[in-house]
Amino acid sequence: MAVSDHDVVLGLEVHAQLLTRSKIFCGCSTAFGAEPNAHVCPVCLGLPGVLPSLNRRVVEMAVRTGLALGCSVRPRSVWARKNYFYPDLPKGYQISQYELPICEGGGLDITVGGAEKRVRLTRIHMEEDAGKNVHGLAADGSSGVDLNRAGVPLLEIVSEPDLRSVDEAVEYLKELRRLLVWLGVNDGNLEEGSFRCDANVSVKPRGAEKLGQRCEIKNMNSFRFLRQAVDYEVRRQVEIVEAGGRVEQETRLFDPDRGETRAMRSKEDAHDYRYFPEPDLPPVRVEEAFVEEQRRALPELPQARERRYVRELSLPAADAALLTAERQVADYFEEVLARHGRTPEAAKRAANWMNGEVARLANESGLAPPSWKLRPEGLAELLGLVAAGTVGGPGAKQALEEAFRTGAAPAAVVQEKGLAQVSDQGAIEAAVDAVLARSPGEVERYRAGNKKLMGFFVGQVMKEMKGKGNPAVVNALLQKRLEG
Repeated sequence: MAVSDHDVVLGLEVHAQLLTRSKIFCGCSTAFGAEPNAHVCPVCLGLPGVLPSLNRRVVEMAVRTGLALGCSVRPRSVWARKNYFYPDLPKGYQISQYELPICEGGGLDITVGGAEKRVRLTRIHMEEDAGKNVHGLAADGSSGVDLNRAGVPLLEIVSEPDLRSVDEAVEYLKELRRLLVWLGVNDGNLEEGSFRCDANVSVKPRGAEKLGQRCEIKNMNSFRFLRQAVDYEVRRQVEIVEAGGRVEQETRLFDPDRGETRAMRSKEDAHDYRYFPEPDLPPVRVEEAFVEEQRRALPELPQARERRYVRELSLPAADAALLTAERQVADYFEEVLARHGRTPEAAKRAANWMNGEVARLANESGLAPPSWKLRPEGLAELLGLVAAGTVGGPGAKQALEEAFRTGAAPAAVVQEKGLAQVSDQGAIEAAVDAVLARSPGEVERYRAGNKKLMGFFVGQVMKEMKGKGNPAVVNALLQKRLEG
């Protein structure tokens, strides 16, 4: 039997670092990139006798995330100690949640290959991050521990085993990342490890009811690595099963250099961690009024806005998806529409420029919308000039580049640089006559039935007018001369 004769079953555990300025149980900074062990104190160092104190912002972000994902929020959740020994965990335990997490249930809709699917969630719980082991510090290969990350607040978002392909897993991760960044609870930075996941992978003969034994692949911070790791692990498990062997439950790491997973340790079950209630922290009590406050603070969510753009503005799905990939871009687009108009024609014109030339300039500059010198009212002004025929494509593009670079008003740029489109019929007639006079062969072939030559004539007239001719007038006059 080949891999295609097996069903793949995937569940993901996403660890999302929350965008708080301080850690979950102390006042140390969560800023990334400091010197090793610069952002530490007795609490996050796990020194004897210290007491943790909960950061309220962590609870706010957890509740907001749960509401956005359709979870139920527990009025009472409990902290637990997850006990294990590892150099990056100085206390010998991690403060997490176990039996009573803050959020349960809910789900996330994804679309893969045109088919919609809902991925159910098991739970969302709050916990502290561990430190980081740093290897190869000296020529002798010695290692050290950086505890700057110890105590950084995390949300662990656990899915049900509803994913049936690596394409679904990647799409789920991308959609979840978009939502968390949209909510302002996570920065989505995979390279810095603030958005990473563990994948539980198993296989079973196609159509079988019983799930196979799962293996967990730890700490993947790249969509590409997730795809490679799952593909390799599926092949590995199928080979074991087909050879008559038994897949062992274990935790594995992905080696991106070799493109393979390798055993890290036997997979622990919950009882191996000896969970017990955290004695130094009281239960988290969430009042209904607090939940409603967070619900009211929710913005329009990305999937809802994407569907609204398709439904109300008649935008193609691809345009709507690009415009809602980031909240700052979507909010900028909304401001442009407020000034330029919300008709399908106006919305499509704005989307074309946002997804085209504006996106190109933004990528080249590396700037996000709040840092653009071209404000929404400026882009709306340029779109109005285009709609009115005041400026054509090449001139509009040039005006946009100048306005994006300097923040100048597009109308002023058009006037100052002489970019206005020529609609004067006399000037265009002269250019048309000049082109037709020097193209007698093309004129004869056009009149003989080769209508595709119209594009040639339009191009030549526009060249004659240095790109400033009004295309509508140029086409009308050419039509009149050639067929009149």
